[in-house]
Amino acid sequence: MFTKKIYSASQMAWWTRYETFLFLGMSVFWVAIYYFLDLHWLKIPWTPLALIGTAVAFVIGFQNNAAYGRIWEARKIWGGIVNTSRTFGMFVQDMLTNEHTEKPFSEKEIQSEIKTLTYRHIAWMTALRHAMRQPKSWETAINDKTNQEYQDNAHPPELDSTVEIDLKPYISDKDMEYVMSKNNKQTALLYLQSHHLKKLKEKGIIWEFSFLELESVLQEFFTLQGKSERIKNFPYPRQFATLNHFFMWMFVLLLPLALVPQFAEIGVDLMENHPIIGDIFVWFSIPFYVIVAWIFHTMERIGRTGENPFEGTANDVPISTIARGIEIDLRQNLGESNKDIPVQFPMKYDTQF
Repeated sequence: MFTKKIYSASQMAWWTRYETFLFLGMSVFWVAIYYFLDLHWLKIPWTPLALIGTAVAFVIGFQNNAAYGRIWEARKIWGGIVNTSRTFGMFVQDMLTNEHTEKPFSEKEIQSEIKTLTYRHIAWMTALRHAMRQPKSWETAINDKTNQEYQDNAHPPELDSTVEIDLKPYISDKDMEYVMSKNNKQTALLYLQSHHLKKLKEKGIIWEFSFLELESVLQEFFTLQGKSERIKNFPYPRQFATLNHFFMWMFVLLLPLALVPQFAEIGVDLMENHPIIGDIFVWFSIPFYVIVAWIFHTMERIGRTGENPFEGTANDVPISTIARGIEIDLRQNLGESNKDIPVQFPMKYDTQF
């Protein structure tokens, strides 16, 4: 546990290293011109800066709470997809029978229908996760330099494939042609599921009550899909996100004008008893400024990174791993061999996608 905490702290420091070097350079610059050019008039009182810092802290806290709420809601939605998918797999296997058919179908035909419905559901999850990974204009966290460095080595599997390639193993050519002609492919797949269930009901393979139960499960999939799409397509309000970003930088840029003179005044008080320490005491403002600026900037950046839980960064909801886990469960319960089932997506740098 202790090693893991150290590793996480080092990751955070590496993630924010460019900003840390920037803050270090800014603080050295301000202290140098204050110390060597004797610019004692270049200062602002603490009171207005404290008011700005308090406002920025409140807005950052609000942003982080909202971002966490979006992440947690997204995780609950996909948790619902997990549970409902397992229910669907169970219903399909137990509700497709010859009990109400006029002419019995062979066991092979029944199993073929079960497999088709199960595979089409896997296709639905595949289409949904691809839709959630589509970039939006407001998803800008990935543009940060360190995030780009990370994605060069570890990124969602959707970036290495296309939805058409990933759907091909699960649906027929006819279904593929229909789905690819639609903008919302995941919705098209649920329509196909409903049409298929209706035909099975008409053949008697599915009892009418069972048909209603299965339709209610599809309705729940529509609900979960809509919730997921809502988070994807409606961003954290930009007036909060943008202004918060500007306010944070305003505070960080003004902070040295109050912090450096404060340390200089303390140094003057020390001159009488400790002349050497008093003379250089103003330089001790550098680490304090770096720490304060780093905290405000990092907290604001964490909020920006968490605004869009499907963007594909390391801190997002691992929808690809979740979908693949459901697929493995469903196909194992179909009786398929493990060698025929795709393996789970690998973790990269302790991150699931």
